[in-house]
Amino acid sequence: MALSIVHHPDYDAKFPAHHRFPMGKYRFLMDALERRGLVAEGNLHVPEPIGADLLTLAHEPLYVEQVLTCTVPAKIEKEIGFPVGERVARRAHLATSGTLLAARLALARGLACNTAGGSHHARRAQGAGFCTFNDVGVAASALLAENAVRRILVIDLDVHQGDGTADIFATEPRVFTFSMHAEKNYPVRKIPSDLDIALPEGTGDGAYLDKLAAILPLLYDYGRPDIVFYNAGVDPHEGDRLGKLALSDKGLRQRDRMVIGHFRGEGIPVCGVIGGGYSMDVPELAERHATLFEVAAEFAGEGVPETTA
Repeated sequence: MALSIVHHPDYDAKFPAHHRFPMGKYRFLMDALERRGLVAEGNLHVPEPIGADLLTLAHEPLYVEQVLTCTVPAKIEKEIGFPVGERVARRAHLATSGTLLAARLALARGLACNTAGGSHHARRAQGAGFCTFNDVGVAASALLAENAVRRILVIDLDVHQGDGTADIFATEPRVFTFSMHAEKNYPVRKIPSDLDIALPEGTGDGAYLDKLAAILPLLYDYGRPDIVFYNAGVDPHEGDRLGKLALSDKGLRQRDRMVIGHFRGEGIPVCGVIGGGYSMDVPELAERHATLFEVAAEFAGEGVPETTA
């Protein structure tokens, strides 16, 4: 079975090439996946915008309305890092819809990946850190509201701590949030996840992978999840301009294989999102993001998991 991939052309909000947020990476990522032969008519899925009722499962209704009507206060736009105009609002809406679609596909097929998502700095009341809506927050909340799952694990390996996701699920015992990130990096004021591992600046492949290998089996101590949301941010890469860690291309690939292989080996569905990655060489950055999909494709034919709810 081919890997289920979720994508929409409007994930790219057409920022100027010099913008700090490399918006063009979504377009280049699809080019990279097509060159690898990972995209075909039968496995490419296009999301439609979901209703505001689902968005408000994870965000305050006032903030959702502000985004959808492009009336986000200037102070919050400053924290997000860009104005929330029509293209940005549509992009945030579709990327969130895409992660929910990928999660549903993962439940049905065992594994699926969104070519966007991982907007983990968006908190319940507002966005921040280049994140408008918290797509994993919305998708996980929707699955719980639908009784599609009983327990969810969020594994966030973006280089920045997942403060927004931690905020959204701070009082939700059915969702366990795990973030492994650079200690001295954004956000300055971190909101505690259920489990946080802060790594020293310059941590490379060996120490990073040893730490991850040790922690993955222990996550079952908190209960077996019915689905894993995996934020595979590539900003821990040694060449990332906002990262402060030192993973190599090989290290990122081993990381993704370790996470996906561990949970698919247990028959647990995995929904992958791409998370952060920052480089002036956007095509090269897209190649790094493509690693998630290459690795996921290795495990995509391992069968459909048993019904989880």
